[in-house]
Amino acid sequence: MNFCRLRFLAVLLVFGVHVGGADNGDVAFDTSYKIIWGNDHVSLLDQGREAQLSLDINSGAGFGSKLQYESGFFNMRIKLANKNTAGVVTAFYLASSGNSQDELDFEFLGNKEGKPIILQTNVFANGKGDREQRVLLWFDPSADFHTYKILWNHRLIAFYVDGIPIRVFKNNTKIGVKYPTKAMEVHVSIFNGDDWATDGGQTKINWTSSPFTARFQGFNVDGCPLSQVSSTNSRNNCYASKYWWNKRKYWNLDRNQIKEYQNVREKYMNYDYCTDKARYPVTPPECASNQYITI
Repeated sequence: MNFCRLRFLAVLLVFGVHVGGADNGDVAFDTSYKIIWGNDHVSLLDQGREAQLSLDINSGAGFGSKLQYESGFFNMRIKLANKNTAGVVTAFYLASSGNSQDELDFEFLGNKEGKPIILQTNVFANGKGDREQRVLLWFDPSADFHTYKILWNHRLIAFYVDGIPIRVFKNNTKIGVKYPTKAMEVHVSIFNGDDWATDGGQTKINWTSSPFTARFQGFNVDGCPLSQVSSTNSRNNCYASKYWWNKRKYWNLDRNQIKEYQNVREKYMNYDYCTDKARYPVTPPECASNQYITI
């Protein structure tokens, strides 16, 4: 290696340049996203590196990805509205278009001041949902930004909070459980959910506390875009191991993640459709597999 080459590498190290490619974790909003509704309730700050969505009595707001994806590891940094947010729902989710929808949801259910915001997750496959799980977070999600991620590959769906898995949904098509396979867009929104979100819809939004403003960062998208070729070829490509989230290590949780996951279930889970005998006298077939992972 000659002197010029050494000097070039030294400069890269001094300035913290990532040789393998630029870090895309701090990209501008319009690189991958567009405003879908409530334009006048959306503010872009810090040269597009932060988006703020507001809800008042007139409207909420939402944005979505410019592309559809067929696999990926999707993330968003979120700081929720604070104080009295009863009836306010903030959502980060993946959703397909058309009928018989596939969907993967993070939904933050606001609450009265002094009571915890509830994080609800749900999984829809071919239009079938009703798989709600609710977690009482171990921190105040309105006090600071936290990172929420959704892993979706052909083997596993997992929801993460600050790197900790809080929910798993395995591919159990072999036992007749449908699994999300349709191309999905990434969506973020804040809206009026006071007909169901808080105390079963008994507690309504106090509009004197509005506007309710949630903040979002981290607009890079680690996903495989839907191709213009046939859907089968596109899906097979998006399941390929050339995408890091499809590699074998992401087919299941590792041992440490399993411990973290079980800890969340034991200490913080507030509701699980799998144990709701009033709704499901017979436990849904996927539940045992998703709760007790073996590796």
